[in-house]
Amino acid sequence: MNTVLISVLQFINLIIEIYIWVVIIAALITWVQPNPYNPIVRFLWNVTEPVYRYIRRYIPTNFGGFDIAPIILILALEFLQILINNIIGRLY
Repeated sequence: MNTVLISVLQFINLIIEIYIWVVIIAALITWVQPNPYNPIVRFLWNVTEPVYRYIRRYIPTNFGGFDIAPIILILALEFLQILINNIIGRLY
């Protein structure tokens, strides 16, 4: 049973890692003038913007034209990864 739980937690950890990279790429793309009709830009917007909106509802994230919502999201995801890795370490 532990091996199944460890595998599930490792899969969740992998999904979180991929999502962190998606957030980083989406943040980098905003530095240029992306075409809003590009399918990749739309995908990144659709995947990240709902989470940003949730963060912005509770925390003011705009400081002098600089949005820190991606930074807050990445820190929260890193904290979640640390928590999952600690759980996996205890199950071994």
